[in-house]
Amino acid sequence: MAKAAPEGLITALDVGSSKVSALIAQRMDDGSLVVLGTGQRESRGVKRGYVADMASTELAIREAVEQAERIAGTNIENVWVSFSAGGLVSDVVKLEADLGGHRVEQSDIDDLLKAGRDALNPAGKMVLHAQPTCYTLDGLEGVKKPLGLHADRLGVDIHVVATEGSPVRNLDLCVRSAHLEVRSIIAAPVATGLACLSEEEREIGVALVEIGAGVTNVSVFAGGVLAGLASIPMGSADITDDIASAFGTARNWAERTKCFHGSANISPRDNHDMIDVVAATPDEGAEGQRITKAQLIAVIRQRLERLMAEIQKELKRLGFTDPVGRQIVLTGGGAELKGIADYAQQLLGSAVKVGRPKGLVALPEAHSGPAFSTLAGLARFAAADPIDLRALEPQHQLVTRASPRAVLGRLMAAFRSNY
Repeated sequence: MAKAAPEGLITALDVGSSKVSALIAQRMDDGSLVVLGTGQRESRGVKRGYVADMASTELAIREAVEQAERIAGTNIENVWVSFSAGGLVSDVVKLEADLGGHRVEQSDIDDLLKAGRDALNPAGKMVLHAQPTCYTLDGLEGVKKPLGLHADRLGVDIHVVATEGSPVRNLDLCVRSAHLEVRSIIAAPVATGLACLSEEEREIGVALVEIGAGVTNVSVFAGGVLAGLASIPMGSADITDDIASAFGTARNWAERTKCFHGSANISPRDNHDMIDVVAATPDEGAEGQRITKAQLIAVIRQRLERLMAEIQKELKRLGFTDPVGRQIVLTGGGAELKGIADYAQQLLGSAVKVGRPKGLVALPEAHSGPAFSTLAGLARFAAADPIDLRALEPQHQLVTRASPRAVLGRLMAAFRSNY
C-alpha cells in the first residue's frame, strides 16, 4: 500500500494530443526539486490540444498518475495541469497609484495588486494567469522589490494569459473525474519557458517554439515574461499522417519509421539506404514495397516547410523580426526529429537550438527530452508558487493612473487585437 503524501509534494500532469504524462516531485529544503516518479500513457481523447473524448482522456489521466504513484510509492490528491490548445492570449496590463512621496509599505503593494485584480475582466475569456512581473517607481521600470523605497508613484506590470473557457472547463472536468483535485491549470508556453529557458534568456528576449503532436505554440519572451504567443494547428503528428498516406502504411509504422529513419536533412547516401514498408492492409501475394530513405525525408521536409512558413509568419506578427542577436529555442516532441535545428535555422534566419528541461534532480532519462519540457516546467512553476491576483480579495477603491474603465478597455482591446 502506498504511503501518505509527504509535505512539499508536487504533481504535474501534461495532457497532450499524443501522450498524457505525470510527474511527482519532492520540494527539498534547499529549494531543489527531486523527481520521485513518472508515468505516461497514450492520449486518445485529445485532438489539437482540445478534449474530444472525455472517457478516453479520463482513463489516460488515471493510468498515467497511477503509474507515477506506484514508482513514487505515495498517493497524491492534487495536480498542476497544462493547457496547450489554441486561443491563448497574452498581454501586460500596467497600473499605477499615487503615493505622495512616502516610503513604499506592504499595504501599498497589497492595495495596488488588489486594484489590479479588480481590473481583470477580459471580455468573456477565462484568465489562466494574472501575475505581477515587476514594479515601477516614478516611471523607473524593472523594480523587483519596491518595499521600503520612496516614490511619488508606484506602478505594477501584470502579466495576463487568457483563453476560451469551455476547453479549459472540459480539461478540468476530465481531471476531476479521475478523482484528482486541480490546483491550477497552467498555459503550456508559460511552463515550457520555465523548463527550457534561463532567466537571462527570458530577460533579453528569445522565441520558444514548442512543436507538439497536434499544436505548435510560438511564444516570445522579453523582459522576463511571456510577451506574446500564437498557436498553429499543425504538429509532428501531421508528419506521421503524411508518411502513412504517402506510402499506404499504418500510423504506428509511420511513427516508428519517422523516429528511427526520419530526418530534416538529406544526404547523398539517403538515396541508397532502403526501408521495407509494412502495408496498412498486407497482401500475402504481393511483394512488399521498398522506399529509399531519401523518399521518406522528402515527405517529412514537405510538411516541415509548411510548418516553418507558419512559424515565420507568427514570429513576424509577434514582432520577433530582427535576426541579429535573436535566438529561437525548439522544444516539444517534434524537436526530437534529427537535424531539425539546422533545418529551422536555414528557413527562419535566426540561431536555433533544441531546448530540454532543466532544474529537476533525478529526472529519468526517458523523460529528459524536449517532449517532456512542459511536464518539467509545470513542476517548476508549482515550486515557485507565484502570486496570482485572482486569489486576492476584491477591493472596490481603486487609485490608478488611468480609470478602471480605461484599464479594462485597454485589456479588452488587447484581446480583440489577437482575434
